[in-house]
Amino acid sequence: QVQLVESGGGLVQAGGSLRLSCAASGGTFGSYDMGWFRQTPGKEREFVSSISRTSGNTYYADSVKGRFTISRDSAKNTVYLQMNSLKPEDTAVYYCAAAYTLATIRQGSWGQGTQVTVSS
Repeated sequence: QVQLVESGGGLVQAGGSLRLSCAASGGTFGSYDMGWFRQTPGKEREFVSSISRTSGNTYYADSVKGRFTISRDSAKNTVYLQMNSLKPEDTAVYYCAAAYTLATIRQGSWGQGTQVTVSS
């Protein structure tokens, strides 16, 4: 089973940028579709973005479309989430996920999460 470790979170002012990284190990990175989710206290974990391992197609939640960009580097076994024009409502713990198909990504492997805090 693949292990995932997120990094890159932190505190940033509204309008700023962060790049999250998710390093995968213990599995064949190219076998997995990858995604990012986020969660705030008392709320369900919500989908942010995903990227297909085969087509490279990317998908985004409407709330982040045009501001966030997901990408993957197979040489580094890493998936990234570039977050621009950050808003206070983007504050959350961000989780990386991996699965053999995007349809089952919520049932896949998860990282421990990284905190993103956007101040107004």
